[in-house]
Amino acid sequence: MKGKEERETESRIEIPLLEKLDDEEESGEKGASLASAVFNISTTMIGAGIMSIPATFKVLGVFPALIVLVIVAIMGDITGEYMLRYTHSGKSTTYAGLMGESFGRVGSLALQICVMITSFGCLIIYLIIIGDVLSGTHSGSTIHTGLLQEWFGFYWWTSRAFAILFVVILVILPLVLFRRVDSLRYTSLLAILLALVFVVISSILAIEAMLEGKTQNLKLVPDFSRQGSILSLFTTIPVFMTAFGYQLNGKGAEHYAISFHPIRAELGEPSDMRVAIRISLVICAFFYFCIGFFGYLLFGDSIDADMLVNFDQIGHGTMIGLVINAIVRLSYAVHLMLVFPLINFCLRANLDELFFPDKPDLAKDTPRFICLTSIPLVLAYLVAIAIPSIWYCFQILGSTTVVFLILIFPSSIILRDIHGISTSWDKVVAVLLVLAALFTSTIAMWTNLSTTSGSTA
Repeated sequence: MKGKEERETESRIEIPLLEKLDDEEESGEKGASLASAVFNISTTMIGAGIMSIPATFKVLGVFPALIVLVIVAIMGDITGEYMLRYTHSGKSTTYAGLMGESFGRVGSLALQICVMITSFGCLIIYLIIIGDVLSGTHSGSTIHTGLLQEWFGFYWWTSRAFAILFVVILVILPLVLFRRVDSLRYTSLLAILLALVFVVISSILAIEAMLEGKTQNLKLVPDFSRQGSILSLFTTIPVFMTAFGYQLNGKGAEHYAISFHPIRAELGEPSDMRVAIRISLVICAFFYFCIGFFGYLLFGDSIDADMLVNFDQIGHGTMIGLVINAIVRLSYAVHLMLVFPLINFCLRANLDELFFPDKPDLAKDTPRFICLTSIPLVLAYLVAIAIPSIWYCFQILGSTTVVFLILIFPSSIILRDIHGISTSWDKVVAVLLVLAALFTSTIAMWTNLSTTSGSTA
């Protein structure tokens, strides 16, 4: 008996994680709570997409925008249930693993490429919004000034290219050079608080304007005399699709902790994930509707694709107004600066797995780490300078990679049905989701390519 105990002790020495796991079991820890899962899933959904939600209300009108929000949320709920069902039935613990089980290496590679493109697109969107806040932008004949221009005037160093460059070098670069995502836990907490500041102040400004009778007239339904074509309505769907993209995940929890499968794995009861997804979808749908409604109420048809730039219309004439104006814009801009490294971790980890699958840990290989960090950062900066509107990026991502990640890939897993658990109704719904995704995405892309302005917002 003593020899058996010695062998067990040696096994524990060889496998340190076993001791940690046993200690957790003895201490009665059961994993993450349902509330924690809801918070994390909601956090992955609520991002830069909220800046363009008010612009979709301008295109659709209030009632159709609410209907589209609900439809996209229901689609996300259906595909989330598909992923959960096949995760329970198979051995995979990641989205890429599910695709690998169903379609082999080609499936997992396709998923990985879509995740990388989407992550890279998010980095570009973040830099564009930061540039909008600091150096302003223009929408048609309307010019929106940035904070640097309002404070110091129009100089070469307050221009968009140099303002974003300064932020990249002085703020973002030091953060992306951290080699472990855990090192960003404090900046992530600060980012959440700053996003909360933005939401609270924006809502207060909209409510105050409503009480004072200074709000804009709202369109309850689309105005085709101004939109030009019913097809223009489809350009809003990619924005909503991108906003509800909670299925994204990177290489693993050690690289990018907030994602579908890692959250499920940490739940005390994995079956609670179904409930957590539904609660999160309801919360985010309500949140998006409030942001869209209040933003549209505050700025009306002058709303830009990036709502932040419209805040230059508020606060002029009083010092308090100018301070509030600056806080609103800076809070969300800094929020994006602090979230940027998390998205970069996801992109960098997937690039490393794709191009250097047999190499040692990336954090221990300095030359490889520097290359995979600096090259995407430089490319994101150059694209952000060349494409000054986030509407373009949302249209491209929401009509291509995001649609595959949210609708087409999960539906394909159901249709492939390698575990034999899909019902006939599941397959009918999956086919309808694929057809709806292809139809709406094709029309949205065609409409954007055919319009001379490049944006309906």
